[in-house]
Amino acid sequence: MLYNKYLGMDISRLGFGMMRLPLLPGTQKIDEEQTREMVRLAFEGGVNYFDTAYPYHGGMSEIVAGNILKDYPRDSYYLASKFPGHQIAQSYDPEAVFEEQLKKCRVDYFDFYLLHNVYENSLSTYEDERWGIIEYFKKQKELGRIKHLGFSTHGRVGFLKDFLDKYGDIMEFCQIQLNYLDWTLQDAKAKYELLTERGIGVWVMEPVRGGKLAKLDDASEKRLKAIRPDRSTASWAFEWLIKLPNVKVILSGMSDIAQMKDNIDTFSRSIPLTDEESSLMLDIAETLKGALPCTSCRYCTEGCPMGLDIPRLINAYNDLLYGGGMNVGMQMETLPEDKLPGACIGCGACAQVCPQKIDIPRAMAEFSEKLAATPKWADICRERDEANRRAREGR
Repeated sequence: MLYNKYLGMDISRLGFGMMRLPLLPGTQKIDEEQTREMVRLAFEGGVNYFDTAYPYHGGMSEIVAGNILKDYPRDSYYLASKFPGHQIAQSYDPEAVFEEQLKKCRVDYFDFYLLHNVYENSLSTYEDERWGIIEYFKKQKELGRIKHLGFSTHGRVGFLKDFLDKYGDIMEFCQIQLNYLDWTLQDAKAKYELLTERGIGVWVMEPVRGGKLAKLDDASEKRLKAIRPDRSTASWAFEWLIKLPNVKVILSGMSDIAQMKDNIDTFSRSIPLTDEESSLMLDIAETLKGALPCTSCRYCTEGCPMGLDIPRLINAYNDLLYGGGMNVGMQMETLPEDKLPGACIGCGACAQVCPQKIDIPRAMAEFSEKLAATPKWADICRERDEANRRAREGR
């Protein structure tokens, strides 16, 4: 396992991100036994960094992390969690949330603690004097209940600079979305360089874009296999990040045992990319930019008045853009009419909180229009209309 010496610790470069844990079939409940096996494999493979957060899996990620990690010596791993100042609607009381998190995770302290998703729209909450969020967590660090304080952000470069100007002296690390596609698409290159210039270690989230960079189009896959036929597509994305010297931890939201094994293999026998191979990755990235950059963070769904599963719809839209008309038609067939993209009322609440700055109402309108023009979907609609007519007529 590759390690980084940072802040006086040897931290595994691969971190287990607990945002997309395996689920029991047909449910939204975490498969705790499979997760337990994944954690066992992680320890066996040398992984010592585990990352969760207050809202992950509806609040269950921290509980599952606590249930499993309690069986390992506390000094054998580093645990990170986050304060969701960008998300809690009822109360932003940092003490109540922090105490709850410690209890759920069954620990007395967090090795790493982050202000979650500090960006243009959430900063006012973090700075609100009524809650004293930043001051509270500074105090917890002084008390040793937080060993290292940092933040995650999807904010733009200008915002990141302003935030560092104000709080850079108390922030020890920063978690950003970074991969070979977002290096240019989300201006991650400028963010990485700014953090490096300020002496702040970079933690990576979305290294394979929610799985989208783990499987590419046939032409891109062929280019990679011609060079390294025995390595997975996902490993290329990780190798590209490993080459960046200020990337200290790369978080992978692994969802099954196979992903855990493949990632451990990558970080155990890393083969540094050549300059030519790194350039190849950036060339491939240019061919991928037609899709919407949704990472399924689900920030958009909480305020949707229509209750739309927006990440699911965007994923289907991207599939349609790639030419998957038949598959998309079948996916949409399972949804009631009031959950289809055409049900979007264009209020814009989703776009205001989207870390990727996606114009979601526009995307929903375009999706609905393109879907209507898809032959397979037209067939499905006709069949649905005919079934409804027969039901009305009692036939």
